[in-house]
Amino acid sequence: MLETTHGEFELIKNNRDGFVLDDFNKRYLDVLGIYPFIVGDYAAGLLRLKGFSNDNYKQIPDYIVESCAPGCAYFILKNPNFNPHLNRKE
Repeated sequence: MLETTHGEFELIKNNRDGFVLDDFNKRYLDVLGIYPFIVGDYAAGLLRLKGFSNDNYKQIPDYIVESCAPGCAYFILKNPNFNPHLNRKE
């Protein structure tokens, strides 16, 4: 388990040492708390985070191939404390 300022997460995959705690803590948004899976990848030197639900987590490999730069550093986290009922502030 990884301890972050936003709670504990399980690191499922860490391709090319993509997980950098400081970057994750800076880029994480509370709205990601509704997702049980979070993918982080680096594009143009910036960390991008995307959440996946239990219904679409099998699409993560497709997302990595289609939306991430080839050979980029990325990671997949599991959020054991996700809450799908969090209110989204819009």
